[in-house]
Amino acid sequence: MATATARIPVLMTEAEKARIVKKAREAGVSTSEYIRRAAESFYPSESDEALEAMIEQMLKATERADQAIEETLDFVAASNQRIAEMESRKEAS
Repeated sequence: MATATARIPVLMTEAEKARIVKKAREAGVSTSEYIRRAAESFYPSESDEALEAMIEQMLKATERADQAIEETLDFVAASNQRIAEMESRKEAS
């Protein structure tokens, strides 16, 4: 095996680090070796791609829902204004 000479800094929480260190110890390898093996074996699956597509659709649907809510609130505000104007005209007469 070639001598490792390059570094890739990886930021993680203390809890994540503790879990990785524990798994490496249980596997009988160094933390670096554990992370190298995990990184080398990772390939996004079709289910990951499907999940990403669903998330994209959810974001689009949320945006449309937000727009519909804003339009509805504007409509209600305009309706309330018209009702207030009609009531004030009725009281004036």
